[in-house]
Amino acid sequence: MSDVQNQPSAPPAGAPVLDGVHHLKLPVSDLERSRSWYASRLGYVALIEFTKQGRTTGITMVHPNGGPTIGFVLNPELAARARGFDYFSIGVRHKADLEDLAARLTEAGEAHAGVHFATIGWILPGTHDPDGHEVRFYTNDHHTEIPSDGLPLVVEDPIGTEAEREWAHRSRSKEALS
Repeated sequence: MSDVQNQPSAPPAGAPVLDGVHHLKLPVSDLERSRSWYASRLGYVALIEFTKQGRTTGITMVHPNGGPTIGFVLNPELAARARGFDYFSIGVRHKADLEDLAARLTEAGEAHAGVHFATIGWILPGTHDPDGHEVRFYTNDHHTEIPSDGLPLVVEDPIGTEAEREWAHRSRSKEALS
């Protein structure tokens, strides 16, 4: 399938012009630990460092191969409260790239749940950064088409029906090859 974005066929009248996500920001308990983890596990590099009275209070990191810009702000209390939540999924182009990323994380000793069939693409969940934020990865290459009629795709019990939907997808793919 193609790199379909989840967009209605025509924007609603009066909708403002937006241009994607500028950056993500997470609270962390230790900036250097987070900087090191995102650099060593995912290849991020520091772009901006924020200081106050000579003390680093935040950093912004960029990815050399298209990942989103991520900011980290020193806030241990909020980081502790946010532990375990998956605020975002980082896009990965294809399933093969996602499988390569899973292997990289495994080699680095990072736990994850493996690559799985998901609602419209494939997902690599279960990776946690040093503060316990779940960092998920999702393919931008989809196995399921998004309706182009402006209506949302409705998926009943996405986690509970995942195996059934994957089986149906594989059956359709085999039929298309026949």
